[in-house]
Amino acid sequence: MAEQYPTILQTAVLGTAFKVLLWPAYRSTDFEVHRNWLAITHSLPLKQWYFDKTSEWTLDYPPFFAYFELFLSQLARYVDPKMLQINNLGYDSWQTVHFQRATVIVTELVLVYALSLFVQSTPAGSRKQSHAAALSILLSPGLLIIDHVHFQYNGLLYGILLLSVVLARKPTGLLPSGLIFAALLCLKHIYLYLAPAYFVYLLRTYCLGPRSIFDVRFSNCIKLGVGIAVVALLAFGPFIYYGQIEQVMSRLFPFSRGLCHAYWAPNVWAMYSFTDRILIYAAPYLKLPVNLEAVNSVTRGLVGDTSFAVLPEVAPRVTFVLTLAAQLPALAKLFFRPTWDNFVAALALCGYASFLFGWHVHEKAILLVIIPFSLLALKDRRYLGAFRPLAVSGHVSLFPLLYTPMEFPIKMVYAVAWLVIFLMSFDRLAPASEKPRIFLLDRLSLLYIGVAVPLIAYCALAHELLFGERYEFLPLMFISSYSAVGVVGSWIGFLVVFLTT
Repeated sequence: MAEQYPTILQTAVLGTAFKVLLWPAYRSTDFEVHRNWLAITHSLPLKQWYFDKTSEWTLDYPPFFAYFELFLSQLARYVDPKMLQINNLGYDSWQTVHFQRATVIVTELVLVYALSLFVQSTPAGSRKQSHAAALSILLSPGLLIIDHVHFQYNGLLYGILLLSVVLARKPTGLLPSGLIFAALLCLKHIYLYLAPAYFVYLLRTYCLGPRSIFDVRFSNCIKLGVGIAVVALLAFGPFIYYGQIEQVMSRLFPFSRGLCHAYWAPNVWAMYSFTDRILIYAAPYLKLPVNLEAVNSVTRGLVGDTSFAVLPEVAPRVTFVLTLAAQLPALAKLFFRPTWDNFVAALALCGYASFLFGWHVHEKAILLVIIPFSLLALKDRRYLGAFRPLAVSGHVSLFPLLYTPMEFPIKMVYAVAWLVIFLMSFDRLAPASEKPRIFLLDRLSLLYIGVAVPLIAYCALAHELLFGERYEFLPLMFISSYSAVGVVGSWIGFLVVFLTT
């Protein structure tokens, strides 16, 4: 089949030119976080990395990412050595800005390679659809907002994830896929959310025979087990040697944080918080007790812990049980039908479950759902119907990350253009489903998408004109609650489609 245009490389070049123009744009505290990690890994011996408290932005990623920062620091010293001084907090010379922005773009080449491999590995009859899906990921508003304005390295990390997913498409790539995913876990532990799908898929396709689950391939089990152990030792070995594993784990899993990351993550707990907020006003009429100390927590709308004034507090074990219960249906189907499509769907559904029910979920974690789901969005029109509300709600939920006036046109124009171009293209490319669609849900999806424009206009412009600095929590709460409805609706729709296919 002839190559599709624009090619992934052409699109990457065009996208890079636009991203370079954004170098002077708003930078979040994550920019200083990563500058500080450059300084920690460069200036301090390894045994002090996870103990340093010079800055409040302590190192809380796994060791492979710390080694990655150490590698970058060897280049950074030739650009501006002052960015590597441990006490030079908040340092942001133009050399530092350009260096850190450039490293995000360069490392995103891993994503470009993984998407190219995804398209090449797709059967010829579906290559046009896979090409469109690949371009949608490469030009994702989520990656643009989080990486190239807000500042993180998700392009690199999701590139590694997709490389692992694509390699799992063929039997010869199963072992490398598992080892690459193990390395990814040692780069950023948020991908543990997807680990159950990997465990089930590799167990069924690599460790067990195709005819019977009792046909154990012992040599494959040994190779996979030893490979994962080697990866883990390469990452954590030095800290095991220094007896620091407990300290490292306390940094990676700070369960002392509250259930909600304020109202930002559009999940079940955002809806729970919204209900609690309503009940504060309804409590006098319903004769409900109100925890007055928690009122400020649920109304401030800032990043931090959230307590509930009327509804019961939620313990970490409750979120764990709910997350596992929500993952089980997809994992069960994957176990009995371990195809690559089912593997990708299970990845997305594990991401959904963890995002919707997890403990202290950040809004940026919605990419754990959007990116795997994008690979299947064009499988047929039923899948596309479940993808649409996620594409809208997931990206709208990221808008509060960029709250400065200068960046408002960027996020609005770019995100709306992406949604219009790709959702219209997807609608044209998605093949008809062999099973009937529920058209009522399609109509509700269109209504939901239509509400987004006036809601964003109110939250971004009208609220401040009407109330000034009063009720500052409302826009964030409205965006989060609205987005949560879309994510939950998309999850239910996708789960129904997956389980009935």
